[in-house]
Amino acid sequence: MVDAVVGVFLDKLINALASERRKVIEFRDEFENMKSQLYLLQSFLKDAEKSKRKDHIVRALVDGLRELIHDAEDILADCQLQASKQKQTSDKWLVYVSPLELAFRMKTGNRLRDINRKIASIKDDMRTYLTSTLVTSTNSEEANGNVERWSSSFFDMTQIVGLEDDANKIKRWLFQARDGLTAIGIVGMGGLGKTTAAQKIFNDRQVEDHFEKRVWVSVSQKFKEEDIMRIILKNLGDASIGTDRGELLRKIHQYLSGKSYLIVFDDVWSVDNGWWSRLSDGLPKGNGSSVIITTRNRQVATKMGVVDQRIHQPKVLTMEEGWSLFCKIAFAGSGGRHIDTRLETIGREIVEKCDGLPLAIKAVGGIMVCKSSISEWRRIADNFNEELSKNTDLVMVSLQLSYDELPSYLKPCFLCFSIFPEDCVMLKDQLIRWWIGEGFVPSKNGKLAVDTGEDCFLGLMNRCLVEVVDMSYNGRVYTCKIHDMVRDLVMQMAKEEAFCVLKDGCCRRLSLTSYIEENNINKVDLRLRALVSTASMNEVNKISPDVFEMLSKSRNLRVLDISESIMEAHDKDLLSDVGSIPHLACLTLRNVHPLTQVPPSIKKLGNLRILDLSFCHNLKRLPSCITILENLIVLDMSCCGSLQCMPRGLGKLSNLQVLLGFKPSSPSCQDGCCLAELRSLSMLKTLELRITQAEEIADDELNALQDLEGLQHLIINCFNSYGPDLVEKLNRLSLPRRLHELSLKFFPGDRSPAWLNPMSLAELDYLSISNGNLSQMHPSFWGAERFTWGLQGLMLESLAELEVEWEKVHQAMPSLRMLCVRWCPNLETFPLDDVGFKGGMWRKEE
Repeated sequence: MVDAVVGVFLDKLINALASERRKVIEFRDEFENMKSQLYLLQSFLKDAEKSKRKDHIVRALVDGLRELIHDAEDILADCQLQASKQKQTSDKWLVYVSPLELAFRMKTGNRLRDINRKIASIKDDMRTYLTSTLVTSTNSEEANGNVERWSSSFFDMTQIVGLEDDANKIKRWLFQARDGLTAIGIVGMGGLGKTTAAQKIFNDRQVEDHFEKRVWVSVSQKFKEEDIMRIILKNLGDASIGTDRGELLRKIHQYLSGKSYLIVFDDVWSVDNGWWSRLSDGLPKGNGSSVIITTRNRQVATKMGVVDQRIHQPKVLTMEEGWSLFCKIAFAGSGGRHIDTRLETIGREIVEKCDGLPLAIKAVGGIMVCKSSISEWRRIADNFNEELSKNTDLVMVSLQLSYDELPSYLKPCFLCFSIFPEDCVMLKDQLIRWWIGEGFVPSKNGKLAVDTGEDCFLGLMNRCLVEVVDMSYNGRVYTCKIHDMVRDLVMQMAKEEAFCVLKDGCCRRLSLTSYIEENNINKVDLRLRALVSTASMNEVNKISPDVFEMLSKSRNLRVLDISESIMEAHDKDLLSDVGSIPHLACLTLRNVHPLTQVPPSIKKLGNLRILDLSFCHNLKRLPSCITILENLIVLDMSCCGSLQCMPRGLGKLSNLQVLLGFKPSSPSCQDGCCLAELRSLSMLKTLELRITQAEEIADDELNALQDLEGLQHLIINCFNSYGPDLVEKLNRLSLPRRLHELSLKFFPGDRSPAWLNPMSLAELDYLSISNGNLSQMHPSFWGAERFTWGLQGLMLESLAELEVEWEKVHQAMPSLRMLCVRWCPNLETFPLDDVGFKGGMWRKEE
């Protein structure tokens, strides 16, 4: 991954030199020399990455270069920090000749010269062992630093081929169940599609209607019995966090008693400690209730009560089924256009080598989705054949090839998954914000960082390295996970690349789970770059003073994420020194309890780009100093119910791209931020307004959002609103005409606002209306003969009073492709199997 490390550093160095900050310019000669050396080295790095697995000398060179680049990156960050301090000092001459400044210049100059000497030596040694191909910019994905924008905004990773007969067989077993607890096993080797088959059945509409309760449990190799019970309860709507197994099991029995239920236990490795026996004894029996077990071991299924007649072993795909799956992935963005016969010949050759294993086909197909030339396809096919001649593990070979073919900027993004525990469900936004904080996301071409981060995630997803867990009606991904065999690869590569743990045992990136082990705290030094919470849905972190003492040793920390945590001391004491981490770029305090205030020392974090305080329910105010953090691009205050207002001066944060949970100031909050201040946020892409009373919007602010031309997604949330004047005030708002997506939550009126019409919002693609008292749409909503909606997707949720006819909706929205309706019992004419309390989805047939 050294090519990625070099690429990230060069990107930062070029931007720093272009900024012409005095402290960087002082060392321009050394930095320019370093830049030139690294550009020349890049021509060797592709070969070095391939050779290092078999050549120990090349590996040592690559490892040494990686550490040098990290050191150079820290020096560059220190120079930028010094420049910022000097900028804020009035008497710059005295600063320039101060002993501290002179010592800094001497030390920094010596360090840079030493690094340059070592880089030159490594370059000469690499020239000895490798032949430079000088093709650093020939890859179409990386030419000029471009990040590819996929032509397909979302690709369904659970594309299922050849499973219809298997699914129907298992459904018959489920529907025939009567007494007792019917156990069904799906057994087979890794990569055969066991989980995919179980997902298809679990999400089948007939299965959903047949069972009153459905629960999905990922078991994995390492688990605790009480964790499984808590996951079951979580699926049943109970957020119990206790550890008493008897009490947890009693609750499960209570919730499921008298009901028909289906529980899927996915990826079970062992029942040796008796956990299944204890759990199954406590599950209620009868009513056609069933369990499905997916496992690689037939004996495990048998021990869990599966009889031979109800064990299903997925078969490998036929050649045509494999080719169909490959095409759905490799040509996902082709729009069904004719496939070049030369590509088909190579593609079929690859599919034949995959021996019908779905995961292998997906992995190699994911490589091809962004390759267009015949030569690239032939090169990858030849590499695949060569690797298969040396390694018989077909799935791991295909996954390794998929990693090797990743663009350099995606490799560190992918390796971030190594820090999460097995079967962990991850928040997409948490990942992207981490990537931005560490500088993994390229910053070229004038694109917003949040957009480029989304592209990086999409790049991994479309290569079948990341699986979607939860997504919105319009394809926006909320949560994700990785296949266990993909995790095997990412763990192996992270170890080889010293991504998390260095060769001397010290930590570069550390996960924050329940308790950080003491030996990990002792291995933290200046090289720590990221501390990231990996708490699952059933866990909370417990933050002790030792953790914050550890952070005081980590002045090069870029990402601090202590979300889902309970602090064992007062937040004022623990967070008071957060300002002593000078290079911090991402600070995530999501759902930290009991966070009541943000420490004033945050004003020292001049490099902070992301501040996430979402779900901090006890937080009432933000310090006014937050308005001086001019590099902020994401400020997330969503679901902070106690927040009274935002501080005045927020409009000075001109780089903001995402602002969530913005609560305008009411007259009683004199030092709060009013809606009018948002006019200056020209880079804002996503905005969530939380409005509870009419006084929060002054009459001269009704058009405050109108000129935000870059705004694409607007959320208006009126949860817990009051006062009869609010509806009238909301009806007079003016929205940006180029809005791409609009979400109305808890709208207090019984009729939609007049501005919600196809004339005012001509470029709107997605509309979501949820909760509230809405019973009818304003006449303007239906447009006119010359004006119809261009909507692609519509979601209506929890609107018990709404009554509209589908024919009228369809006529007003001729371009509608996706419709999602939940908890809207009066929408009986909509084209869904069930539009009542269960809800349903409709997609236009292509």
